[in-house]
Amino acid sequence: MTPLSEQFTIPGPPAEIWPLLRDPALVASCIPGAALTTEQPGGVYQGTVTVKFGPTVAVFRGEATLTYDDAARRCTIEGRGVDQRGASRLLVSSVVTASGTDTTLVTMDGGFNVAGPLEMFAQAGGVHVARALMGEFATNIARIVEERRAPAAGAAASPSPLETPPSARSLGAGALLWKAFLEWLKQFFFKREKRGDS
Repeated sequence: MTPLSEQFTIPGPPAEIWPLLRDPALVASCIPGAALTTEQPGGVYQGTVTVKFGPTVAVFRGEATLTYDDAARRCTIEGRGVDQRGASRLLVSSVVTASGTDTTLVTMDGGFNVAGPLEMFAQAGGVHVARALMGEFATNIARIVEERRAPAAGAAASPSPLETPPSARSLGAGALLWKAFLEWLKQFFFKREKRGDS
């Protein structure tokens, strides 16, 4: 399994932010291209992620089991998915924790595994795509926090926090994958420089 550890900060204390992170529908609305479709007993959620590569659209369907520890503000995620053609399969395991005082530090520790035609892409750039994705997620959550703090008059004119943020409606191969590609290039050239110095 490819390891994946990521951290980001959300403005606001954990007591304010954790209820947002504990809402699967709201979390899904903040992830580009994600949609929550059904909830089953035992904390099992089914949904889809749509990825656009130019004129091509790939739809991944899957499910995730979420186990919450509210006292520790921690969520354990076990997920699996398959693309619409059944050619590539994804397994994800992660533990998400929220900590801090005035601001909330969100830490994700886990990993993922991709089998099938997308395996080589996932090995080369999957971590960078995931990091860019988490950056978009953090931005969208921060926007919702600001909207909820807005005065009642302003809030009436604002979209409902449960509505999908505009930037989260699709996961395009534009800005997000461009960020991922730049991160991959930095890592690639950094490794080459280190080899040259040795």
